[in-house]
Amino acid sequence: MATFTPAVSEPPVASRRRGHNQPPFEGSGDGDRDNPGSPDYASRLRRARLGLGVALTPILMLFVSFTSAYVVRQGLPTLDPETNKVVHDWVSVPLPTALFLINTLVLIASSLTIERARRQLSRQMILQPIEQIPGVRASNEKRFPWLGITILLGLAFLTGQWFAWRELADRGFFVATGPSSSFFYLLTGAHAFHLMGGILALFIAGSTVILRRSLESRQIAVDVTAWYWHFMALLWIYILALLEFAH
Repeated sequence: MATFTPAVSEPPVASRRRGHNQPPFEGSGDGDRDNPGSPDYASRLRRARLGLGVALTPILMLFVSFTSAYVVRQGLPTLDPETNKVVHDWVSVPLPTALFLINTLVLIASSLTIERARRQLSRQMILQPIEQIPGVRASNEKRFPWLGITILLGLAFLTGQWFAWRELADRGFFVATGPSSSFFYLLTGAHAFHLMGGILALFIAGSTVILRRSLESRQIAVDVTAWYWHFMALLWIYILALLEFAH
């Protein structure tokens, strides 16, 4: 018996010419590196902020341990080797309140200026695709050197801290004078040391601008540095409150 086999039609062959019927994909090459919506930029910024959070954790734990030791040592009696009696050797340190107030205002001002620098670069990232269109200018805003102002304010804060230490030394309180003065220099000195790290980060972020690195790299560097600087400002306010009220 004769059988009838239906003809199976061949599926249409896609054109093999280059550029036709290519599946869409999300690129992460150099063409998307300055696009604030590109996956590469978002992942780099997320990784940088995560790294900052990891780096801030031991700093936070360090000052928590300093606080615990400071509070415990205040009420801890010691043995006087001369009289062989238990005494309390904790002496209240007269803080240079006026200098500390000025230094605090300077540090808060620097936190505001670096936030302006961060937002200024964020606006540039958003407006960059529009400004690349010929004949279109998205913003007439002048770019103020907020980053340089922040560096100057940070150096002014460290200078003010030096004068505060000198004033305390003139009153007869040195590192080895007693446990209270030792803790004072430990807390303020540790904060100044970490703030110097922030100033170094500011110089690195500024170098990305001077060397004309990509806008993406500049924005990430300033963003991470700004959040570190805000943390240092809040940490100083905490230390000042601890020294002022936890006698």
